[in-house]
Amino acid sequence: MQSTLSKLAQLVDGEVIGDPELVIRGLAGLEDAGPDDITFLANPKYAGAVKSSRAGAIIVSPDWKDLDKNLIVCRDPYLAFAKIATFFSARKKSPLGVSPQAIVEDDVILGKDISIYPLVFISSGSKIGDRTEIHPGTYIGEDVTLGCDCLIYPNVTILRGTVIGNRVIIHSGTVIGSDGFGYAPSPEGYFKIPQNGIVQIDDDVEIGANCTIDRATFGKTWIKRGTKIDNLVQIAHNVVVGEHSALVSQVGISGSTKIGNQVILAGQVGVAGHLTIGDRVRVGAQSGIAHSVPPGRDVSGSPAIDHRTWLKCSAIYPRLPQIRKTLKQLEKRLELLEKQLSKGK
Repeated sequence: MQSTLSKLAQLVDGEVIGDPELVIRGLAGLEDAGPDDITFLANPKYAGAVKSSRAGAIIVSPDWKDLDKNLIVCRDPYLAFAKIATFFSARKKSPLGVSPQAIVEDDVILGKDISIYPLVFISSGSKIGDRTEIHPGTYIGEDVTLGCDCLIYPNVTILRGTVIGNRVIIHSGTVIGSDGFGYAPSPEGYFKIPQNGIVQIDDDVEIGANCTIDRATFGKTWIKRGTKIDNLVQIAHNVVVGEHSALVSQVGISGSTKIGNQVILAGQVGVAGHLTIGDRVRVGAQSGIAHSVPPGRDVSGSPAIDHRTWLKCSAIYPRLPQIRKTLKQLEKRLELLEKQLSKGK
């Protein structure tokens, strides 16, 4: 696939500086790009690589429009790069239909132009939307609804009653709709509470590899529109995750917690149950959230506190041994002064 620089600029609402008819055939990093490639500069710390770059063109912000290169100038170079990368990576693939090696039960409703690969099993009462692609080894349980233009990678498990919207991507090894972790303690041990709710995943959600999203005890566990979930994330029963949030690898969210819109939980964040995390909250990596967080806050640490306060505390930790030593010296000097004062009396 190829395109002129001017057409790529139209795609990202950018301005061309240089040769608008330059033909671009691919994308690469600043150091690896060749004369047929386009690259981007989003972080000023990589500006030194621009002069030596052999790239045919560079996507830059208005701050860098005076570079002596072919440029696409736009407000957000990183977003523009993502859109151009999507253009170059677009696949044109004929639908496979249903493989003879797949098992699709009789009352399943199948949409148009679907691709069901070998060793897929789709259970009774399920519905698969138009142009959806389901890869080998995937199990889809009873009464599952899977929307249009979805991409389900190999070895995904989607259990009974799950409702999935349009343009959802689910990566390998993920399990959706497993039982929530619900038990009532008794003298004889733990008595399992039936988990009769569902999981609902709205449009344009992407779920990474080896994630687990538990069904609700009753009602639904709900992942709202546009949210992105990294690999190895655990979401417990009756959790609600708001729109356009981002959950990074190894995040764990306990039951019945509500996560707001545009929330970012960095890697290995743990969230206790029955909490509310407000809109636009950002939580630093390896933080432990034990209390609800109001909207718009940045927090870090375990237990999590204001991010700026946590940075100050973190700067003190390495100095604690010396502070302790100095404190003991001051205590001895104070004790000596008190003895001298006492003798003087």
